[in-house]
Amino acid sequence: MGILNFANPTRFMKLVQLALPWLVGLCAITFAVGLYMSFFRAPEDYQQGNTVRIMFIHVPAAWLAMMCYSVMALSSLGTLVWKHPLADVSAKCAAPIGAAFTFIALVTGSLWGKPMWGTYWVWDARLTSVLILFIMYLGLMVLWRTMEDPIKAGKAAAILTLVGTLNLPIVKFSVDWWNTLHQPASVVRMDGPTIHPDILIPLLVMAAAFTLLFFTLHLMAMQNEILRRRVRSLRLRAASTARPARPSSTIQPAE
Repeated sequence: MGILNFANPTRFMKLVQLALPWLVGLCAITFAVGLYMSFFRAPEDYQQGNTVRIMFIHVPAAWLAMMCYSVMALSSLGTLVWKHPLADVSAKCAAPIGAAFTFIALVTGSLWGKPMWGTYWVWDARLTSVLILFIMYLGLMVLWRTMEDPIKAGKAAAILTLVGTLNLPIVKFSVDWWNTLHQPASVVRMDGPTIHPDILIPLLVMAAAFTLLFFTLHLMAMQNEILRRRVRSLRLRAASTARPARPSSTIQPAE
């Protein structure tokens, strides 16, 4: 019954209206705590100094870049396999948010790379695969805009999204598969995190804040997309029922 509740757009809109104020408040509090811990409580790195604080923005943004695409992939399965009426809405609304997080990850990574590597960009396996992920986001956004019918656009985008999931393991494991400048994973590891708790805890709080921000923006965007599609349906219905006025005859009756 829970899934069926969300399958109904009207009921979904009501649930979103109830959840959004709580999400916004929790997101704001988590960001306030995370930013305070990251920039005022976390110590400097003994090698990187204050430059390490870029990590508190870069790493959560990179995580969310992959998580957004995973949400899109699950939504694409919902479109193609389960025919969920809101699945393509979810995928479409997640794409711009995922593109924004990926852009932030690329920019902050370049700023972090300059003092560490001596350059803003290298064609490193991790950097290149994340750039490909950003291009995939943009391509999917263009696809949705170029096709007028949202149903056809949703199906085409779902297929392309699922094909693009092949890039996700490359992004994740590129530092393990190839010899790259990018450092290996230091948080999600089989033998546990290698980061000191004074830095790890603020990083996890910021990751939670970014995650809450994603769900807040995603639900708000889904609300707007549902309303936009309702307006489109009403306009199409009005256009199909409208009949052209009969032209008046110019022939005068004979007297």
